[in-house]
Amino acid sequence: MLRRLLHNLTAGLFPAVIRKEQEDPMKYLIVGLGNIGDEYQHTRHNIGFDIINTFAESVNAQWEDRRYGFVAKCRVKSAQLVLLKPSTYMNLSGNAVRYWLQAEKIPVENLLVLVDDLNIPFGKLRIRKAGSNGGHNGLGHIQQVLGTDAYARVRFGIGNEYTRGRQINFVLGEWTDEEKAVLPERLKTAAEIIPSFCLQGIDRTMNLFNNK
Repeated sequence: MLRRLLHNLTAGLFPAVIRKEQEDPMKYLIVGLGNIGDEYQHTRHNIGFDIINTFAESVNAQWEDRRYGFVAKCRVKSAQLVLLKPSTYMNLSGNAVRYWLQAEKIPVENLLVLVDDLNIPFGKLRIRKAGSNGGHNGLGHIQQVLGTDAYARVRFGIGNEYTRGRQINFVLGEWTDEEKAVLPERLKTAAEIIPSFCLQGIDRTMNLFNNK
């Protein structure tokens, strides 16, 4: 009874404060994986950077050079987004992810990682809410540092059209002319996953975009 009375009194005295608390948006960390440096720009392994750049441009988000990476912030309807491109290089991506989750007080269930995948045909999209790293060093380090594989990830297929012993060259190589021709459309579709994840949730987003 006393608790209810205090709530009613507080609501009457400080209605703006109560409304602000109720209207505070959910916060999400969106991470595009890649390697910094001109030699890695627009290579297959940096598709995570390209996806998140595509989204940032669509909402006019501005990048800042911050600790462990480049960070941009924006709001999409009720969701507040923290966009991150780690500057740790791929194999230490978990350090940047952990830091910004903690710094922004974002729960792991509100984390979305954008990454390349050799095991998926070029341009195909596959979304998972948890699972193994599939041999990807960036995902592997995130899992190691966070102590869990229960976080959402978008895998962008880069295909596996390489000869024996040439995997590294393929992954760190540039797209073919045929791939470059359709890449902008695929990047746009991949970027649309970000607001869907934040506003509709992982399950609905998986139904909408998987294998699209």
